Amino acid sequence: MKKLISIVTPCFNEEENVREVYQQVKDVFAQIPDYRYEHIFIDNSSTDNTVPILREIARNDFNIKVIINSRNFGVMNGYYALLQSKGDAVIQVVADLQDPPPMIKDLIKKWEDGYKIVLAVKNKSEESPTMFSIRKLYYKIYNKVSNIQIITNFCGFGLYDKKIIDILRKIDDPYPDLRSLIGEIGFEKFILNYKQKIRQKGQTKNNFYNLYDQAMLGITRDSIIPLRLASFLGFSVAVVNLMVAMGYFIYKLFFWQNFQMGIAPLVIGIFFFGGVQLFFLGVIGEYIGAIFTQVKKRPLVIEKERINFD
Repeated sequence: MKKLISIVTPCFNEEENVREVYQQVKDVFAQIPDYRYEHIFIDNSSTDNTVPILREIARNDFNIKVIINSRNFGVMNGYYALLQSKGDAVIQVVADLQDPPPMIKDLIKKWEDGYKIVLAVKNKSEESPTMFSIRKLYYKIYNKVSNIQIITNFCGFGLYDKKIIDILRKIDDPYPDLRSLIGEIGFEKFILNYKQKIRQKGQTKNNFYNLYDQAMLGITRDSIIPLRLASFLGFSVAVVNLMVAMGYFIYKLFFWQNFQMGIAPLVIGIFFFGGVQLFFLGVIGEYIGAIFTQVKKRPLVIEKERINFD
């Protein structure tokens, strides 16, 4: 029997792109008839015409399956989509077409060579050079402070063997990060480099807040170095403060009559220590927020409707 490849595409307000990504994936599998495929679109409660278009596509092509969420669940949508597949291998393809569907053939070829994980990594990008540089800097910082190493510029586009998906299903994480989980799972990985295209239609859904949220999630879940840095810096500042206090005390003993306490050191000290405290209160707050998310144990996604899953 032919092997089944599952293609999963999370989407939110992608009415201008879903037909195109559907057609490109269909064209790819027309070139590799030795495989069966299912294409799962999981919609994050779009407010445009994405859902009606997906209904129409699914009505005419039973290879297409659709999951419609009850509301917008953010980045969890993509991870949840992977877990809904039943193929021998699963490939995530984003709806904005910045990750090229024709690479599916290359991913499958390397999978057939024996790799359980085949990652597509953007070594170049047509997006803003500033944003691309910021992303690379984040990956460098993450790998420096974390005990889990993630692949630089890997954003989820790739192929995962059914064995990997089964492992992910067993991980009880209410706010999972696919990049770090792939690093944590291990297994030998093959990396295919590609140049990421710029989005041609529609607007990106990754604003600054979403990117910051994902970045802080990754660091706080896989590293305690920021907390240790807070302790170390706090101890260092306390030592410096003690030395300055002793210096002032000795100076006072030797120059009792001439010594005058200046207001400048006092003001500088107050603002400096206040800034340090506020910064690390923010760090501690991030960890408390991560703990709060974990203990709530809410479902990743709540579905409203499934199409063509019978």
